[in-house]
This record gives sequence, structure tokens and C-alpha cells, in this order.
Amino acid sequence: MSITLNRRDFLQSGAAGVLLSARGVEGVQPKASTVAGPLKKAVLVSMLPKEMSYPDRFKLAVDTGFEAMEAQTVTDPKEAEAIKVAAEKAGLRIHSVMNMDHWKFPLSSDDPAVVERSLKGMETSLRNAKLWGAETVLLVPAVVNPKTSYRDAYTRSQVQIRKLIPLAQELGVVIAVEEVWNKFLLSPVEFAAYVDEFKSPWVKAYFDVGNVVLYGYPQDWIRTLGKRIVKFHLKDFDSKTKEFVPLREGSIDWPEVRRAITEIGFSGYLTVELKDGDAAYLREVSARVDKILAGE
Repeated sequence: MSITLNRRDFLQSGAAGVLLSARGVEGVQPKASTVAGPLKKAVLVSMLPKEMSYPDRFKLAVDTGFEAMEAQTVTDPKEAEAIKVAAEKAGLRIHSVMNMDHWKFPLSSDDPAVVERSLKGMETSLRNAKLWGAETVLLVPAVVNPKTSYRDAYTRSQVQIRKLIPLAQELGVVIAVEEVWNKFLLSPVEFAAYVDEFKSPWVKAYFDVGNVVLYGYPQDWIRTLGKRIVKFHLKDFDSKTKEFVPLREGSIDWPEVRRAITEIGFSGYLTVELKDGDAAYLREVSARVDKILAGE
């Protein structure tokens, strides 16, 4: 949905800034998920057959090779509890929550009612994450459009996200900002600076490999963002046809992306974000992810 600079100097400077900001935060700290260790396959809940019950959907995810799932915001407490029970029964970890109000109700809007709706949606997502044991909530931070300039999107979204940090810290859930096709955060250097300016370990980066192909190289973004990345979305994109395509069939240099992930010492979940499908389709997607993780 979705540059070049001296990488060593940039990363050293960025790492120092993150270290200083982390030292200034008291109390609970986020769980470390960017240290060297295993990579884990996850599936977006919307990829699982909607006609199936939650228990059957989650069992299917496990049966087709996925260790975890990224859920989406649920406003009904009973449904949220049912998801928790079904995931636990299936042995499927809910590792992240995709916030659902940030596109229609962006934090960068000049309408207070829209912003309030967006903040409430994030609060619900953060509480969902706490209930389900998820580490992060994915947030699209802003939307640039004819009514919202780039500068306003930048400053307004930061003001509103800062309001959410105390709740994120209280619940122990990281706000993970993602780059999407919102005409915002169009370079890895800017994305890194945007995250660093919060000076908080509770605001990090959620990196979508496929979303930057139109204007960059995923491996460059990964190396520049470095330890700021707490989660990955996996999808592929064909730069000639301008279409999303099956994994390993597009323009992404997956072996180089895999090397970049290793270089930043990332450990944790990589979530496939593709169309939904049946068991055979999910097994094929899972097998393609295995090849990516193997560096093929």
C-alpha cells in the first residue's frame, strides 16, 4: 500500500540518538526485537478465509506453516476475547495489531473530530494488543492530500502520536509507524529522522518491503533504518507493470534484502501481506517465504 549518504556515519549517529533517548525513559522498556536471532513467519489475518470461524482460520494458519499472525483492530470486546481464546487454542501467536482508522481518519487532518476518531482508534488498537499479547500496533502516521500539505502532515502527526506515547508505555506496546502509499516519508533518511524525533523507545518503524519499490530499494531502506525496525511486511512489486505480484516474482532483490535484514541484526516477525486464499494458496505463500529466509 504502500539516496545515498555515508551509511556508517548515519547509522552511528542514529544509534547514538536512540541510545540517549532510551536512557531518558523511566520504567518499563519495550521488549528487544532487533537483536540477532531467528526470523519468524507471520500471516495477516485478512489473508485467512473469511468464511471460516476464528478457531478454524487460526488452525489453518498454523497448519500451513505460520508461527504467528497480525490481527486488525476489533472494537467489540466479546469478539476481541474470542480472538484471544481461538489464537491460544490454535497455538498461534498474535504478534502485532494493524490499526484500522488511520486512512479514513488520519492524525494529520485539520478537522479535530477526525483526529479524535483516529486517536480513539489507536487507543482501541493498543488495548487490543495488550489483551492479545502483541508487541506492536502498526500505524500509518499521516496522509498527504490536497487539503494537507507535507509539512502539516509531518508536524500534526507528531503532535498526535506524542499524545499516545504514555498509553503505549503503560501497556507495553510499541507504536510502529509504517511507510505506505500516502505521499509521506518518501526516503529512508527522512523516515529515520521522523522516528528519532520522538526520542522514545515506544515509537519505532514498521517496514514494508514492497511499498518502496516505486521510489527506492528495500535493502537501502533497511540498512538506513537499522535498529529502528521492529516488524516487517513482505510483499513483492513489479516496477515495470506497477503491480503487486506473488513473492519472488517482482523487482525486489530478495537475497540482498535478506542480507540487509541480517546486517541490522533483526530478530522477530515478518508478516506476509497479500490477498486471501485457501489452504493450498497459503502453503505456497509459506513456502515462498521459506525460500526468502533461506536467501534464495
